[in-house]
Amino acid sequence: MKRLAVSAALLIACAAALAQRIDVLPAAEVLAGDPVSIVVRGLAPGARVTLTAERPRIEWNGPQLFRATASFVADATGVVALDRIAPESGSYTGVDPRGLFWSATPIGPVPQPDWSPAEVRLVATVDGKPASRAVIRFRDARPDVAVEELGALFPGAVYAARPVPAGGKRPALILLGGSEGGSSMTRLAPGFASRGYAVLALPYYSPLRFGPTGLMPAELPALPASFVDIPVERLEQARAWLAARPEVDAARIGVYGVSKGAEFALIAASRMAWIGCVVAVVPSDVVWEGWGPDAPRAGVRSSFAFEGKPLPFVPYQHLDKELAGFQTLSDVKLRRPHDAGRALHPDRVTPARIAVEAIAAPVLVVGGDDDQVWDSGGMARAIAQRRSTAGLPTVALIYPRAGHAIGGTGWLPTTTYNAGPMKMGGTPQADAQAQADAWPKTLSFLAATLQPPAD
Repeated sequence: MKRLAVSAALLIACAAALAQRIDVLPAAEVLAGDPVSIVVRGLAPGARVTLTAERPRIEWNGPQLFRATASFVADATGVVALDRIAPESGSYTGVDPRGLFWSATPIGPVPQPDWSPAEVRLVATVDGKPASRAVIRFRDARPDVAVEELGALFPGAVYAARPVPAGGKRPALILLGGSEGGSSMTRLAPGFASRGYAVLALPYYSPLRFGPTGLMPAELPALPASFVDIPVERLEQARAWLAARPEVDAARIGVYGVSKGAEFALIAASRMAWIGCVVAVVPSDVVWEGWGPDAPRAGVRSSFAFEGKPLPFVPYQHLDKELAGFQTLSDVKLRRPHDAGRALHPDRVTPARIAVEAIAAPVLVVGGDDDQVWDSGGMARAIAQRRSTAGLPTVALIYPRAGHAIGGTGWLPTTTYNAGPMKMGGTPQADAQAQADAWPKTLSFLAATLQPPAD
């Protein structure tokens, strides 16, 4: 993959007499998810330097300032390189060039309203005094990516793509989100489009939401508010719409799904031969029971339907009891009703299995063994094993200490994933390291299977 060309915009604020500087490569603006090198130079050998990184993030209670710090000892050449030196103390441990990013925690409201969430500010402090500063700007997309809102046909959906030369074609990628619903996956569309794909981020469900003042209306009221009998053939509509775009190669369409979206993607690919590849992040190997206002009684509705018929499913066990933790502020681990339902209803598992051995296209699965939403590590293994037995191309990336939140790039804060009653599992470091390993492998998998143009 060609690295994004960026312009240098390094900000160094130090007295002329000081030689310390923070070098950032590539310069100071980079496509989100791409590697960044941070090096402090001009230090005395053995000098102690503290690096602080701050950036805004949009949280449920508004913009919050996140901060991470780490203290280092300069090497014999007076250099601290984050990809070679572990901090003596700070927000993270071990050698990790991403440590100052994923280990950041919220410290309060953002002090400057014009501070963009894309901007990370670095300060190097030597002997207790600020010595140098730098700014890194993480660009969500290349400047030439156009994003289009699709309106009534696909409520909440966006289409993102870069221009192609006359007569050229781009492979397409359909993005499917999880049980959070709404437009959650639309933020990923410009980034994938920057890497050569025509991207359709496709919402299909939009529940009521919790906000600062309590329960709020659904973000996309035109979509189902219950995760019940979601029609899998909606992807056929998406394919037809993509095929009508002159810049899209309809013979090269992949699907990228996370959590329930991974369940959706695998079900669809087992029935739709046109799907050219599947990325299933924290997936399921079975169809699960549905939930929501249209499923008032446990065990009676499926999450998904095909051609008007509900698919066989595995029921939960004591889901209501688990969800009561949101009111009592006790831990909510959705893996418990998933695991208990599967154990209590072994007769329901076989008919509910997704026919992954019927997917001729390459499949990549990403799972975490400490996932507390559902056993994505175990289910990813089961998917890979069944496909291996059938001699089908499969890549399995399974991380023993990681949880459910491993669908990122390894560069964003992961420290708040388990902060409330809802427990995702994993640790900030394990999740970030899983993301950092899986993200480039996912891009390589997509590039190999869909073959975007080298522009």
